[in-house]
Order: sequence, then structure tokens, then C-alpha cells
Amino acid sequence: MRPDGRQALELLARLGYGARGITYCLVGGLAVLAAIGVGGQTGGSRSALLILLERPFGWILLGLVALGLAAFALWRVVEAVTDADGYGRSAKGLATRAGHLVSGVIYGGLGLSMMRAALGRGTAGSSDDQGARDWTAWLLQQPFGQWLVGAVGLVVIGAGLAFALKAWKGDVTRRLSVPHDARDWAKRVGRFGYAARALTFGLIGGFLISAAIASRSSDVKGLGGALQALRGEPYGWVLLGLTAAGLAAFGVFGLVQARYRRIDPPDLDAARRAVKDIAR
Repeated sequence: MRPDGRQALELLARLGYGARGITYCLVGGLAVLAAIGVGGQTGGSRSALLILLERPFGWILLGLVALGLAAFALWRVVEAVTDADGYGRSAKGLATRAGHLVSGVIYGGLGLSMMRAALGRGTAGSSDDQGARDWTAWLLQQPFGQWLVGAVGLVVIGAGLAFALKAWKGDVTRRLSVPHDARDWAKRVGRFGYAARALTFGLIGGFLISAAIASRSSDVKGLGGALQALRGEPYGWVLLGLTAAGLAAFGVFGLVQARYRRIDPPDLDAARRAVKDIAR
């Protein structure tokens, strides 16, 4: 790939990390406000981003974030297919790359729905919770549907455990070229963010397994539902506040990634070879 092509891919990746960071900042910040009782909300990514439409020129802000999410989706797919980060073909490496591919699909859908909302062409679609229930209901209707939903739940819990391990080990700045005097700060913020994501992924996976056992899609909840569940527990405002602050911290960490992450875009020949290998 020509140098300008590689630079374009790097720009897509950085814009994408920034857009994801803004999304988590909104989700976490609004949930913190809800936890301390001064407004806010405990919704997922869609409802948090739609708040932008209530601000002056909000449709422009939402459109820019939507473009960034689409850029992140494209980068995730390229990253997964070409193994841009060098995870390899081990079981762990393939699982990580598959997770990035799924992440690309999810963020692509989110970016598309937000762009439609920004342009005033229909609604942004169902809420995160309702969207999760809809596809769970469809999956339950398929052969071995309960097993499939249960398997998805286990995968989500597995991702949560991976995030928890990352937070515990502190292996969050390995791919960052952060100035030395800011490295410890970035590591603390990243660990806090990944710990919060671990908790929410664990809850979402648990909801999926519950739905599989009962064959009842209404048991499924997305990120907003997970935050609501925390709020309903004893001392729920504390649990919600800490988790929400962690999600906001992950958003800040995303902004750090947008600036300082080491990104090595693949060349075109490598991308073609990767696609051919997958097609075999």
C-alpha cells in the first residue's frame, strides 16, 4: 500500500478510538450523574449518544461521532483480517481477532444508526436492551437456540474475564507511546476502565445464560440494563457510581489511545493475502 494509504488507515484507527472514547465518556458520565441523583441516565451507547441531539448543532456532533464509529468499525475489521497487531494464529490470537471482528460489526451498526439519527432519516433504532432482546428472541427460535444463546453468554463472560485479567495485570499501556511522566496515570485510568467493562460484560453474559435456561428473551439486558441492575442492588448508587466512573475512565483511556497508541497499518499485499487465506 502506498504511504498515503497507510496514513489513511492510521487516521481511521485514531478517529475510531477517539469516537469510542467519547461514547464511553458519555455513557459513564451520564450514569455517574444518575448515581448521585442530579439527572443523567443509565442507558446504553445509543441513548447516551442521542443526548447530543439536545445540544446546539448536536446533529453535527452526533454525525462526527458516527463517522468516527464507522472508522473504528472499518479499522477493527482490517485489524482482525490482516492481524495488524500480530496476535498470530494461536487459539488465543484467533479468539482475540474474532472478538475484534465482532466488535467491528457492532460499532458499524451503531455508527450507521447514529448517522441516520443525525441526518433525521428515521430513528436510531431500538434501545440497546431491546436490540439485544430482539436478536435473542430470533436466536431462540433457531434449532438448538437455547444452546446458542447460552454459548454467546459464555463468550461474553469470557470477554469479561479477559478484561478483568487485563485490569489485574495492568497490561493496558503495552501498545501506547505515552510520555514517561504520564504512563502511570494512563495505566491507572486504563485498569479502572477495563475493570468496569469486565463487570458489565459479566452481568450481560449472565443475563444471556439466564435467558437460555428459561428460553425467555425478556431476561436479556444490554449495557443500560446492566447499569440499572447495579442500581437496584443494596448500596446500588455506590455500585453504579463506581462502575459508571470506570466506564468514563475507559472513555478517557480511549482518547489517550487515539493520540498515543502505536498503530501499524498493513500494506495492501498483506491484506490481500489475509483475505485469500480466510477464503481457503
